[in-house]
Amino acid sequence: MKEEYIMGESKETIESQEETVDVAEEAVEEVQEERKSEKQETSEHDASVPEENTKEEGQDEAVITGDEPLDEEAHEEIGKLKKHDAALLLVKKTRHMVEDTEKQLDACKLLLEEDLKGYNDAKASLKSNALNQSEQLLEELGYGKEKEESLEEDEVVFEPKEEVSPFEVKEVSGGKFSAFFLALIAAFATFTGLVYLATEKVGVTLDVTKVPDYDTATNVLGWYATLFGSKPDLFLGGAFVVLITAFVFGVVYGIKVATRAKHNLAFAKSQLEEAREYAKHKGDCKAEMDKVDAHMNDAIKVLKTYEVVLNEQNGKLNRILHIEGVKEDVTEYHDKSLREMQDTDMLLKAIKTFISTPMSEEGRLSGKSTMFLHSAKSKLQKFLERLY
Repeated sequence: MKEEYIMGESKETIESQEETVDVAEEAVEEVQEERKSEKQETSEHDASVPEENTKEEGQDEAVITGDEPLDEEAHEEIGKLKKHDAALLLVKKTRHMVEDTEKQLDACKLLLEEDLKGYNDAKASLKSNALNQSEQLLEELGYGKEKEESLEEDEVVFEPKEEVSPFEVKEVSGGKFSAFFLALIAAFATFTGLVYLATEKVGVTLDVTKVPDYDTATNVLGWYATLFGSKPDLFLGGAFVVLITAFVFGVVYGIKVATRAKHNLAFAKSQLEEAREYAKHKGDCKAEMDKVDAHMNDAIKVLKTYEVVLNEQNGKLNRILHIEGVKEDVTEYHDKSLREMQDTDMLLKAIKTFISTPMSEEGRLSGKSTMFLHSAKSKLQKFLERLY
């Protein structure tokens, strides 16, 4: 007979490829139908929920993500505080926000690790207790040899694609020590300047290597007493110099501390905003991990159900093999026997396709994995509906 080839491929290869495409298209259609029904149920449920409850849920979500702005009470509380105290309060809020975010994410990761262990256990149990035997029995019965496809199992790994560095909450300091040091320098410069001015006015040259005697001190510092219409007086002039020096010290110290407090408050607000962005990013990661968690739990239930169903199918295939024996052509089997083989083969392909599909794609839940899980569930449901 003349064999026909298309583009260098045999008809059998083309038919196998077309069958794979049909399976994917069928899975897409099933997912779309299920999502339409889910949307209808969701819209009906949302219509029955009071508006107040919806608002409360939104508020709770804002608290979790840390994306909410400071409320009016917080602004009033900060307004009553000094700037440095307000900065300390904001730093404390920032620290709590970051710690809560990290705790939630760590708990989610721990839960995901437990789910991953459960998924791997369920998959291993399915293979060893049912799936491998189903494949072996179908092979012995001569069903599906030419259609067999090799599917490599995917090792489930879920890691967010973009990770941000851990957020380090920085403390703020009052800057009192640096303010004191700077004010001390300013006071010393003021005192030195006042003494120099007085020496210039009275025409005295001081020896900086010696402590001036009483008469010299009275002559220099007493000059400031004459500014008030008094005769040169050491105590009055000295008091004036000390007051001016202390005033300069206080002004410089106060300005430095106030400037530092203003800077601290601006920094604390900026750090809080950065923490919100960090919490939002981590919240997105947590939301994605929650999707994987729900997907994996759903998959575990499906794998366990498939194990039970395939075990039952294996009993039927063993019965066929024992009673009817091995036929040269599958068409020679009884119609009911052939239907059991077809059902078993259909279930095998559905669950093997899901197992071999990567669950993670670029740090997110794979759309293909979701699609093939829905397909496996749909085929299983249709199979069970025929039994009950």
